[in-house]
Amino acid sequence: MKFQDLNLNNTLLNAIEEIGYDTPTPIQEKAFPVVMSGRDMIGIAQTGTGKTWAYLLPLIRLWKYTKSMHPTMLVLVPTRELVLQVVEEAEKLTEYSNLRVGGFYGGTNINTQKQLAYHGLDLIVATPGRLYDLGFSGALRLKNINKLVIDEVDEMMNLGFRTQLTNIFELLPEKRQNVMFSATMNSEVEKLIHGKFIEPLKVQIAPTGTPLKKIEQKAYSIPNFNSKVNLLNNFIHNDESFTKVLVFVKNKRLADRLFERMEMEFPGLSRVIHSNKMQNYRFRSVKAFQEGTCKMLIATDIIARGIDVENVSHVINFDIPEHPENYMHRIGRTGRAELSGIAMSFVSEMELGLMANIEGLMKQKVAKFDLPEGIKISEDLIKEEIPDNLDRSYVKGSKKPELAPGFHEKKEKNKKTNQGGSYREKVKSKYKKPKTRGQKRK
Repeated sequence: MKFQDLNLNNTLLNAIEEIGYDTPTPIQEKAFPVVMSGRDMIGIAQTGTGKTWAYLLPLIRLWKYTKSMHPTMLVLVPTRELVLQVVEEAEKLTEYSNLRVGGFYGGTNINTQKQLAYHGLDLIVATPGRLYDLGFSGALRLKNINKLVIDEVDEMMNLGFRTQLTNIFELLPEKRQNVMFSATMNSEVEKLIHGKFIEPLKVQIAPTGTPLKKIEQKAYSIPNFNSKVNLLNNFIHNDESFTKVLVFVKNKRLADRLFERMEMEFPGLSRVIHSNKMQNYRFRSVKAFQEGTCKMLIATDIIARGIDVENVSHVINFDIPEHPENYMHRIGRTGRAELSGIAMSFVSEMELGLMANIEGLMKQKVAKFDLPEGIKISEDLIKEEIPDNLDRSYVKGSKKPELAPGFHEKKEKNKKTNQGGSYREKVKSKYKKPKTRGQKRK
């Protein structure tokens, strides 16, 4: 099927032709008629299969020009990076249309976004927190919304947006079309669907947890952080196929620590992004990675959903994620747009159980590979790797050092012990008179 075979108007077809695509992906092909029908829908598709266009194409096709200043279509996403990504795609598809698109997210001046809302919009893309702030304050009127799309719903649940979503539903009209897209399903998502969707039709192009066939998965057994750094350095130094590398770590502290080590080895060739980094820094880092001015981007899972970069050669799971679904989102950053990709996992002994959960979700094993020759296995542990019952100030080895005995005897005055008895009686027996004032002498 070609895009010309879908019920698209000339403005959309001209924009798609200018972008350079001619064939819809399976999720785009299957979701288009369902969304066009006005029925509630749940779209299940892996990351990198074109979910964004799967809902933007029918929304833009259904839009009708109006003089109203209030939006009629709403797309909710979990991160500010994803807001910018969806807005960019929408602006490309509306190049020859009068449809007005706006993006709203936290971490920036809310008054600037209020001014954008006052000028009038048709389609808005927003994170739940900032949208609720604007809707509750009256800067955005949401009672005209007739099309609601929630993208990456499972990640919204993981980030704790359930309460905010519930509050947003109260600001929306009851009569509307609900569309949801996600790569995975969980119990929280099922609860949301049960309470807010009306007989939704499920469109699924692959079972939840099915990895993309274009991605080659590899696993390496490696004991600790410093050894993992040595392995990563070896790949970057000796393998020219590592042209654009996305590295995932489990938290912000380890992301900064790994970035410092990479800067020592490859100055200026890496960037790091996580939720503590300033918004402009994050945008500049992703842009540098997209344009190829930096070779490696180090990120945490919370940022993974907003990264849409072409030609990522390798995804490195420097740490294994606690939630198996996050593994699917991580590796989905490579092997996009019909290209192949490689996903590598550095697995310590403590992470074997997490890797087993991932393999259980995928219903397949990840191929195990031997370490390249010459990889130095470090015995030095970082603070986060030392068990809680050991001294965290001691980072070499895993045993608590023996303490040396004292080198001097106690002073005579420090040898005194409390023998009990009345203090007043002791003073009286020593001085033959009371120590306190106000008592008569006998």
